[in-house]
Amino acid sequence: MTSAELAGQRDTATHPNGVSKEFLSWFAERMRVTACQVERTPLNELPGWSFDEATGNLTHDSGRFFGVEGLHVRSSYGPISEWSQPIINQPEIGILGLLVKSVDGVPFALVQAKMEPGNFNSMQLSPTVQATRSNYTRVHRGSRTKYLDHFTDPRAGSVVADVLQSEQGSWFLRKRNRNIIVEVDDSVVAEDGHYWMPLDELRSLLRIDGLVNMDTRTVLSCLPASFFAEDRGRLAADGMATALARSISGDGTPLHNAESVLSWFTAAKSKHELAVRRTPLSALPGWQHTPEEIFHDDGKYFRIVGVSVRTDDREVSEWHQPLLYPTGQGIVAFVVKDIGGVAHLLVHARYQAGLLDAMEMGPSVQCNPGNYPDPQPTFLDYVRHAPAKRILYDTILSEEGGRFFQSQNRYLLVDAGDDVPIEVPDEYCWVTAHQLTGLLRHGYYVNVEARSLVACLHSLW
Repeated sequence: MTSAELAGQRDTATHPNGVSKEFLSWFAERMRVTACQVERTPLNELPGWSFDEATGNLTHDSGRFFGVEGLHVRSSYGPISEWSQPIINQPEIGILGLLVKSVDGVPFALVQAKMEPGNFNSMQLSPTVQATRSNYTRVHRGSRTKYLDHFTDPRAGSVVADVLQSEQGSWFLRKRNRNIIVEVDDSVVAEDGHYWMPLDELRSLLRIDGLVNMDTRTVLSCLPASFFAEDRGRLAADGMATALARSISGDGTPLHNAESVLSWFTAAKSKHELAVRRTPLSALPGWQHTPEEIFHDDGKYFRIVGVSVRTDDREVSEWHQPLLYPTGQGIVAFVVKDIGGVAHLLVHARYQAGLLDAMEMGPSVQCNPGNYPDPQPTFLDYVRHAPAKRILYDTILSEEGGRFFQSQNRYLLVDAGDDVPIEVPDEYCWVTAHQLTGLLRHGYYVNVEARSLVACLHSLW
């Protein structure tokens, strides 16, 4: 079920996923009253944007926001040793901020219904604040960013989590955002477009296609495990449910201790070379650079397209921008295995050309199958052909709609049972959810796709 279909259920008492009638009515009303129009526009007709005469790089006339330029990559990792591609360069650090509070011992989060031009269904649930530095410093000369002061100047003792995290390393060049969660009291009210909801209900919405956006997912993943008051009585009696609860809480003994996981990761980062060089966008071999769009010769990977946007739901009512338009739907999956009564996630030490430190821990599978010749990525066939009884989680979720156009991935958690052995290839390692959550207190260990799946893991009960 999509978010648009969900909004149509405003008159039902309760959605099967545990979504309240109050939320359904609020979200349906936001969908009804928000006007939004997104039109494809040739790149050379985007007001405020231009191609540099020397490099062909696409930049904003203000010199702010972001640009699209070229990248040349050489690597000893993976089946392809050298390639060139366009990439989004957005050097400034944005804020992804979530306000939380406790009401009679129940944690609540303040979300907003936010329109993004690249969203598949226009409106999704965003964190309290989701803003680039250019936006919240009002380079666009628009209205102020609501609740910003809570994150730029939080009061002492109120910060629950605060860490710089990367974004898509295949599409962004060294992009980082400040993922910050701040606890407030009841005096903070929900302004227009914002909504206080129980964290349990927000987690349940992660099981609905295209509703909770990428920025909310990454911030939720940074919540300490202790912040969730898990109701163990709701857990099913089967072994995997209990193993997952232990994995999240830190109960039981992990296959590898923290020092061993870090040693494995350090060895993986040291094993290969990755050389990245910025290059003129107009000189990329294999890419067609036209006034309308930029695309690869064989039609794979992605395109760079332009859009013009009109809406009454943002700080400015009209703007124009390029977006990265992926080809096809991707698959992002963790293989999950009960090891000694504790669920372990199979993480992959993954190089990505745009990452600040070249490598982060990713999911077991993270790819667009149509982009890969044989042999296809390890474990891809296993997760996409897994029998229904093995699938713990399966939802289509969107990626960042402010920079990507209709980018969607199928997110999966798949129970390995006895099909996948404990012994795995060197670039993989079994870790618990609690270990991953611990690493999320620090930046640049866990990539954005894996962080999304960590958040999704909490939606299983």
